[in-house]
Amino acid sequence: MSTDSVLVVDTPLLETGCILGEGPLYEPSTGILHFVDIKRCRVYHYDTNSHSIEFDEFEEPVTALALRQDGLACVTATGFALIEKDSESKPTLTYLSQPLSERERKYTRLNDGACDARGRFLAGTLESKAPGNEFGGVLYQYDPATGLARVLDDSEDITDGNGLGWSEDNSTLYFTSSCANLIYAYDYNLEDGSVSNRRVFIDGPSLGLNAPSFCDGLCIDSEGCIWSARWAGSKIVRFSKEGRIIFEIQFPKVFSVTALTFGGPENDWLFVTTAHPSVAGVADSDKVFAEYPDSGHLFKIDFQGRFKGGVWRHSFGTIDATI
Repeated sequence: MSTDSVLVVDTPLLETGCILGEGPLYEPSTGILHFVDIKRCRVYHYDTNSHSIEFDEFEEPVTALALRQDGLACVTATGFALIEKDSESKPTLTYLSQPLSERERKYTRLNDGACDARGRFLAGTLESKAPGNEFGGVLYQYDPATGLARVLDDSEDITDGNGLGWSEDNSTLYFTSSCANLIYAYDYNLEDGSVSNRRVFIDGPSLGLNAPSFCDGLCIDSEGCIWSARWAGSKIVRFSKEGRIIFEIQFPKVFSVTALTFGGPENDWLFVTTAHPSVAGVADSDKVFAEYPDSGHLFKIDFQGRFKGGVWRHSFGTIDATI
């Protein structure tokens, strides 16, 4: 890979110190970047204009976010919800659906998610290795038009359901199975929200992206290329529409890069969340953290027009008027 295809980033935007930073979501109308710390049950709000930051804290983990007409919708450990907030009260979660059974909640939780162009919220679950677990990874979909959640894919080879998004024409859904080190592609029927013809789009090991580094969150740029964070891999990889590695961003002081999104006035800033080594299952996380001291911080790369974000996820409960 040529030197102009590798960018090294070693200075964070904010020293947030997240345990498990995830789910960055830029709000164009306000210039606010929302993101979560799953382990601390927090939702952060960083104002890119004033550079102020605040957070809301909940009783259970919020794992993914989506814009909606009057605020935010979210995925939590157990279901799909609205974040209700006013000036007089503490923010609360109003649940729309909690599809996981009580038994499932002992072993798994919902994880990353995004909304399609019809406002449906999709999210995957994590596969637990705990003794007694009988549940693998599952891809769920909540449809606000019907108020129902359904399983889109519960194939045995889904591990940790992670980064997902759609092609610009909405005909292809990309979905990450992290522990398998794969990104799948499905044919996506936008009219009824169904999936078919699943195939492997990115096979990490075949591209030299080997364990213990895995595919994590993703976003899609204006050229239709996929940017995939590398858990325990200290980098982001940009894949062409054909699945070739064409660009890398390396973070020498970060152990796990978790998720990313474009934003900013020209949609050419890339915001990146990261995680502390203690959640990666490493043997001596304090020693690893000493080697990667920016793990858990928030990063921003200003591409100054070189790369721009695409339309790869949508608002909750709102039909995209351009479709």
